[in-house]
This record gives sequence, structure tokens and C-alpha cells, in this order.
Amino acid sequence: MVTSSSPRFLMCPPRHFAVTYCINPWMDPAEWRKCPETLAQKAETEWFALKGLIEQAGGVVDVMAPAAGVPDLVFTANAAVVLDGKALLASFRHPQRRLEEPYFAAAFDELIDRNILKARVSLPPDVVLEGAGDCIWDSKRQLFWVGCGPRSSELAAVAVEETFGFPTIGLELIDPRFYHLDTAFSVLADGELMYFKGALSPNSLRLLHDRVGSYDRIEVGEEDACKMCLNGIAVGRNLILSSCSPELRHRLADRSYWVSPTPLSSFQLSGGAAYCLTLRTDLVSESSVLAPESVHALESAT
Repeated sequence: MVTSSSPRFLMCPPRHFAVTYCINPWMDPAEWRKCPETLAQKAETEWFALKGLIEQAGGVVDVMAPAAGVPDLVFTANAAVVLDGKALLASFRHPQRRLEEPYFAAAFDELIDRNILKARVSLPPDVVLEGAGDCIWDSKRQLFWVGCGPRSSELAAVAVEETFGFPTIGLELIDPRFYHLDTAFSVLADGELMYFKGALSPNSLRLLHDRVGSYDRIEVGEEDACKMCLNGIAVGRNLILSSCSPELRHRLADRSYWVSPTPLSSFQLSGGAAYCLTLRTDLVSESSVLAPESVHALESAT
């Protein structure tokens, strides 16, 4: 049943998804060309299974139209950073992905027309930020964790602060396999952070340790990280992951999280999994709960 508190996600069907170029170590166009039709059908099956799991967990999925010539449009996490009804549109580093920008802008205009979002804004021209893939909201600490290095620029953190008015903590990514923060870092419902330390610079690890207590830090091994277990979706205490080792599953169960695994191997050929394939559009800050319009409505009702 859909409620006002149901988590909301933007997704794009993989009708035109394929690995046709290489902009990260996972992408191998030659491997895709060996059986493109089989892999395309597999991607379709996996995508609909993911969408179904989200809806079964109580989430709402808004679907944007796919488009030919932009095979990575399916990775909607990179479309924008969204908080309190405002979408900060992404600016991509690679020319192949810059072609996606007008399609995402049109999708957000549609969400605004449907009153799902309030506004969309653009980054300064000298800033590169690849959406929520490199900018993850932490509701417990009321801040953003912002990845920089392979894709997004260091200036991105400043732009996010100026746009949303919340602090940011920049984390430098140093392993090319983990080119976006969402491939090596995730925030759970109670504020625990799961991360692969090998993806982060020593200084970034110090920042993380200084800000987050030891209990809230869940370090994940390289094998799980390379299977994209950190690129998952949290729907309440339900974690939708492409893969999860028994050991990690037990650690999460001890904290009252349960894992719903769903294969996404076709998308992993492009370096993405569940988180990459979705964008949360309903995230709100604590300050927005009693925003002026909300306070006025409460006063009028009394």
C-alpha cells in the first residue's frame, strides 16, 4: 500500500542499455558484443525484478522514458541530488554521459509538473558532480557525504552546501574500480555506514572515523565490495542488494536488517547495481518537517 511516507524512486527501463564504450574498469564493450541480445534480455529481466522488489517493500517507482543513444540513462542515481523537493541536476565528466543531461532535465520537469518535486537547479559551469552517485544524504547526521576524484570535482561539495544549506564531508576515491562513492559507501536506516576502506584515501578514512563512532562503522571486505554489495537500496530495514556474502548478511541481521538479494550481473558489466539504477526523490531534512508552510498549516488547523 502506498502511503505519504512511502520511499519514492526514479527509474528508467533498460530498453537501450548496452556496454558500448568504456569509462570505468568494469566496462568491456567487446565482451558485451559476444552476446548482445542475450545480455539485453537479461538486463530487462533483472531491472523488472528490482522494480518489483522495491514495490513489494513498500516503495513507489516513477518511470522515465528511455532513449536511444544514451545506454547509461538507466543509471538514474547519477541524474541529480534530491533533497526537500529540490533537484540539483548532474553535470557529467565524460562526453558520452553528458548526452543524458537533457533527458534527465525533462524527467525532473515532469516530476515538478506532477507535484512530486518543487524545483530543479543547475550546477555552476565549472563544477562536475554526477548526482547521487557521488553525493549521499545522511539523515542521522543531517549532512552529505560527497565523493571526488574519478568523476566528481572537489568543488562539488561547496556547490551542494550552497544549494541545500547542509554541511558536506568530502571523501577522495583512490581506486578506479570504485569510481563513484555509491560503489564503496552506503548509509543505513539507523545511520550506520557500510564502506570499503580500500576505495578511500587515508585522509578520507580519518575524516570518516572522526565523524562516525566505531559501532556505526561497518567495514566491508574487497570481495563483497567488488560484487557491488555496497551499491544497494535501503527501504526501511530491508536492504535490496545484488549480492551479499553469508558473513555480511549475518552481521547485518545482528543489527535487525534483512537482505533481499536480486541478481544484477548485466548491469555490473557497466559498473552499476541497485543503487545506480534508482534515485530517491522523497528524501527530506529534519528542518523541512517544520518549514514555514508546515507551521502555518498547523496553526490554521488549531
